[in-house]
Amino acid sequence: MLARLRSLARSVVPPLLTLALVICIWQAATSSPGSGLPSPVAVVQETWQLIVDPFYDNGGIDKGLFWHLLASLKRVAVGYALAAIVGVAIGVLVGSSIWAMRALDPLFQVLRTIPPLAWLPLSLAAFRDGHPAAVFVIFITAVWPIIINTAVGIRSIPEDYRNVARVLNFRGLEYFVHIMLPAAAPYIFTGLRIGIGLSWLAIVAAEMLIGGVGIGFFIWDSWNSSRISDIILALVYVGLIGFCLDRLVQLLGRLLARADAAT
Repeated sequence: MLARLRSLARSVVPPLLTLALVICIWQAATSSPGSGLPSPVAVVQETWQLIVDPFYDNGGIDKGLFWHLLASLKRVAVGYALAAIVGVAIGVLVGSSIWAMRALDPLFQVLRTIPPLAWLPLSLAAFRDGHPAAVFVIFITAVWPIIINTAVGIRSIPEDYRNVARVLNFRGLEYFVHIMLPAAAPYIFTGLRIGIGLSWLAIVAAEMLIGGVGIGFFIWDSWNSSRISDIILALVYVGLIGFCLDRLVQLLGRLLARADAAT
């Protein structure tokens, strides 16, 4: 029990001390009357109602932060799920076939360098609606690291594993489930972790332009209304949720690795 407490303290205390130091520096840097940014104390005071009542809904865009975050998470869930399915499938194809790699890899290397928001005008023109346009931006942002990492993982499967598959006569789905997926899983989940981070970044930026309900729109609307403290509070939530999403994908990867090891 004592060893667990010590391990927990080693994990929790350093980031808490760092956070406390950052807040102290922030407070000291913004305590002067002419400061352009509010201090931590001022942020809490000015956003207290948003903190204690994130669930209010007065209709339209006048909603608590919970509803803005929920709308953003829904868009991310759809776009990221599509990116994961398509990215893993294409990554397996590119990693398994030298001809597919030669044909598709140059195209992917060009497309992945296009900034996410550059796709937004085209997606708005194609879908004529902000919601599917934002989902497409998430998809097109997250899919590239998933494809690339999956392909690298497939190409990195040891030849011994392939020989075992031939001996056991694994083909098609059996080969994918028992050989390919376990061997490439670390690479695949590295791509998935990168993808979820990029998805969260993309939705915040996209929502600033498409309007409606969403944390990105909330930040932009707060800027237009000169509510700087609201922006800072929203950024705190954005960072925390992004951290949680990354850890969720990492945990899923560990659980699948343990399940595979157990079998």
